[in-house]
Amino acid sequence: MRLARHYIIHGRVQGVGFRYFVERQANVEGIHGWVRNLPDGCVEIHAEGERESLERFEHHIGHGPSRARVDSVDRTDAAVTAHDAGFSVR
Repeated sequence: MRLARHYIIHGRVQGVGFRYFVERQANVEGIHGWVRNLPDGCVEIHAEGERESLERFEHHIGHGPSRARVDSVDRTDAAVTAHDAGFSVR
């Protein structure tokens, strides 16, 4: 079953390669969507994929790359678009 989720990642997540880490994890899991930095220092992600893939993806983004510090992850369900356009860094 395909799901879509929206995430806001809080912590030291800008300037540490977090977006590219997210992109790599999305590609490994076959997740479609995007990631971008926000002006407040957080990172925003929209991700779509199969339930099991999203669960593994969430585990990874909850930890981030070695130089990052993830303080919290806000997760909300989103509408599935079913656009298989890959995953992009914005």
